[in-house]
Amino acid sequence: MTNTLFYVSLSVIWMMLLYHMFLMQGGYFHYLRYRRSIPEWEKNEKPLPKVSILIPAHNEEMVIERTIKAMLRLDYPKDKLEIVVINDNSRDRTGEIADDYANKYGYVKVVHTKPPHAGKGKSGALNQGLAHSTGEVIIVYDADNTPERKAVHYLVLALQNDPTAGAVVGKFRVVNAAKNLLTRFINIETICFQWMAQAGRYFWFRVTTIPGTNIAIRRSLLEELGGWDEKALAEDTELTIRVYNAGYFIRFFPAAITWEQEPESWKVWWKQRTRWARGNQYVVLKFMWRLFSLRKKSIMFDLIYFFFTYFLFFLGVIVSDVLFVTNLFVDLQLQVGIVAMILWVLAYFLYVTEVMIALSIERTELNVKNFLIVLLMYFTYSQLWIVLVVYALYLEIKRVLFRQELKWYKTERFSADKKSVPPSERQV
Repeated sequence: MTNTLFYVSLSVIWMMLLYHMFLMQGGYFHYLRYRRSIPEWEKNEKPLPKVSILIPAHNEEMVIERTIKAMLRLDYPKDKLEIVVINDNSRDRTGEIADDYANKYGYVKVVHTKPPHAGKGKSGALNQGLAHSTGEVIIVYDADNTPERKAVHYLVLALQNDPTAGAVVGKFRVVNAAKNLLTRFINIETICFQWMAQAGRYFWFRVTTIPGTNIAIRRSLLEELGGWDEKALAEDTELTIRVYNAGYFIRFFPAAITWEQEPESWKVWWKQRTRWARGNQYVVLKFMWRLFSLRKKSIMFDLIYFFFTYFLFFLGVIVSDVLFVTNLFVDLQLQVGIVAMILWVLAYFLYVTEVMIALSIERTELNVKNFLIVLLMYFTYSQLWIVLVVYALYLEIKRVLFRQELKWYKTERFSADKKSVPPSERQV
């Protein structure tokens, strides 16, 4: 029985690794061709739609001014731009700072929300912002984001020239990647997510996930769907499923780039990633029971992938690790064998290869330092994710059983220094 468990868990791990290598290949192909449409689209000279940028902000005084300044620098006609800062029950100077800019610029609007309908989460804040916005296209940026000047232009360009796309997703990069070892781990993780999970799935299956920032979505579609689900911690993933099920698809268009701040301490990282894991687990449990009734069959495959990732894959890794480590101290009569050991070593090298291919796309990230970090990452950062996912599942089950109310899970921000200045601020 023990040997069977071990080989099953090893098989699950290999299935995921091979699938991700398949995705990485697709991501690289997408990288080679995604810019080809831009010249033709820009020649069309279609009238630009009015855009509303929603920025949900809860106690964001440390970063909100830098974010608003980045929005003011956007290369988009100001008479067709509306910047909506949702000051969601902040107890600091977030609202005051945003009001100062609203008084200076007519296209900046501040929505101040108060209890009982405030402070419960990002979804609620976004719904409040949507109600006070007027744009045909809704764009979302987190309060720590500094998009590059043409980011909104590219999001709108892609949406405008593809009537089958309900939403367009851009690329996000880590602005404070060089801060410490943790931010370097996160930077590598983020790049892999962009080119493997997002670009790879888009290339092969026309499926990609709406992230929490740097997205454009048609207002008509949002209203049709009833806005954001205020019970979802991962409101972006949840909205993704409903967009596909409404008959639309989501385009991944990495020409639109934003820079965001990531956690600089393990405590903040743990809290943020726990929320992400819980949110994705909520989405899986919400939609899996009606899997076969979903209109878009490709999203069925994606839901199975999420289920495999957050349940079966992590379970397989846990079983494999526990059996292997226990066998070092207690004789479990585990007949690992030379073949299994070779497969284990090859799995590690396949993991490193996948990550390095992703880094090669962002040319400045392909260096010796990152290679050494990737070698370390498998045994540290990646393993910590296993513990986190188990903990997140425990919290999500407890929330459902005891009907606990959602509240803001706001990521703590850090002051910017010379190592975390976004390129958008360096532009003249």
